[in-house]
Amino acid sequence: MAEPADPQRRAELARDAMYRHDYATQSLGMVIADIGPGRSTVTMTVRRDMLNGFGMCHGGLVTSLADTAFAFACNSHGEMTVAAGFDAEFVKAAKLGDRLTAEALERSQAGRLGVYDVTVRNQDGETVAYLRGRSYRMRGKSLIGD
Repeated sequence: MAEPADPQRRAELARDAMYRHDYATQSLGMVIADIGPGRSTVTMTVRRDMLNGFGMCHGGLVTSLADTAFAFACNSHGEMTVAAGFDAEFVKAAKLGDRLTAEALERSQAGRLGVYDVTVRNQDGETVAYLRGRSYRMRGKSLIGD
């Protein structure tokens, strides 16, 4: 199957191809709430098994949510793209029952390199964390082609 010319359709097909085998995302109860060219929104509800010894959502799991939004945004163009690195800043603790939303936006795409910003918010719109991701596009490795 040839890749579709419509960027939105390409993003949707890339999402479906990735999510099908993304067992980590599935096991954490993450939902890809929105996808488009260079952007994604992913949600997750904080469960008891996600809490650290202080009763807060483990920072690694908040980061996993942000990293997932980053991954779906940078793969939304239909070519396999991997993380080259990221920096995360935590600004508020997430608690049991919080519904977290990570919104990822492409800031730059030049050749094989991309830069993405992700903001994680709770159900009250309060910012929980920021992540800046750097991506590397694997040319010639389509997610949705034949």
